[in-house]
Order: sequence, then C-alpha cells, then structure tokens
Amino acid sequence: MARVLVLYYSSYGHIETMAKAIAEGAASVEGTTVDIRRVPELVPEEIAQKSGIKLNQDAPVATVEELASYDAIIFGTPTRFGMMAAQMRNFLDQTGGLWFNGKLIGKVGSVFVSTATQHGGQESTLLSFHTTLLHHGMVIVGLPYSFQGQTTLSEVTGGSPYGATTLAGGDGSRQPSANELDGARFQGRHVAEIATKLHG
Repeated sequence: MARVLVLYYSSYGHIETMAKAIAEGAASVEGTTVDIRRVPELVPEEIAQKSGIKLNQDAPVATVEELASYDAIIFGTPTRFGMMAAQMRNFLDQTGGLWFNGKLIGKVGSVFVSTATQHGGQESTLLSFHTTLLHHGMVIVGLPYSFQGQTTLSEVTGGSPYGATTLAGGDGSRQPSANELDGARFQGRHVAEIATKLHG
C-alpha cells in the first residue's frame, strides 16, 4: 500500500482540475490511498477577489509537517515567469526542518503545471521545481512517452516528459483538454505504481 499526496496551488482552477485527474489516476492503483491538499493563498482577499482568483476550493490547506507521512507527493503549480508560483515556493521554503531530518529522502516526487501559452515556461517550471525535490532526496518521476498523447500533433496540447501540463490561454478561458487530463491520470497512476514498488 502506498500513500500519495497531490499538493497544488491553483489561481483560477486549471491546476485544481488537473490535480483531481492526477488523484484519479493514482487512486486507480490497487491499495493506494490518495489525498488532495493545497498550499495557502498569499494574495490578500480583497485583491484576490478583484483579480478573479478562485478562493473557494474543495481541497483543505496542507501543513508542512504532514508531507513526511506520504510515500509520494505530486506537486502542481501554475507558472510564473517560467518558475513555480510564489505560493508554492513559500510553502516549500518552510520545509527546511523536513530537509534537515531527511524526512522526504527516498519518497517519490513528481510535478505538473499550467501556463497561459504553449511557450510560457512549462518545461522550465517543471525542471526548476525538480531541483527542490532533489535537495530533499526524492526520487523524481515524470510523464513517460508510454503515454501516447505525449506525441500527438493533431491538436495544441500540453504535456512533457518532465510532467503533465495544461494551457490556460491568455485570459484563462481554456480548460484542460481531454488529452491533458489523460496525461495527468497517466502520471498519477505511474507515480502510484512506482511508489508501491518502492514502499509497498
């Protein structure tokens, strides 16, 4: 049995939707338990409301301490100038105690992201996020090319060997496509299978 945490930050709901697909994929692996959590919002409520940020989301807010109780953590974040959002960075910057005590060493780590455009920094966000996971001693898992949707040329789509991705559009109106959600489910299942082998 493996315990999987899907931990995300979502401003407008795109990563929240992807997180649910990731969790669905992970839960499809027999004996796997999956929790979805989000990191705290940092934008003041008044500004968040004016900006259309989705303040009410189903997932409860995570605590740093609970990360150590999982066998795998799949992180989701929108991209901000080619890197993770400040909300996720702030949360990870509080994990120094976990790092000092080696609490995440050997656990599976994986990442999924969203950007406004095809060239908005999806891969740079995924790869720069991996640096933090490596400092924690985590085993990084991406989205392999055994996911056939990875190579599709018939549509504009997210997806990278470094992790599942989605395109939100410049105004946020584009929602995750069927192919992108399939990739998220595949990644969730893939992570859970590896976590089960490592920790089951």
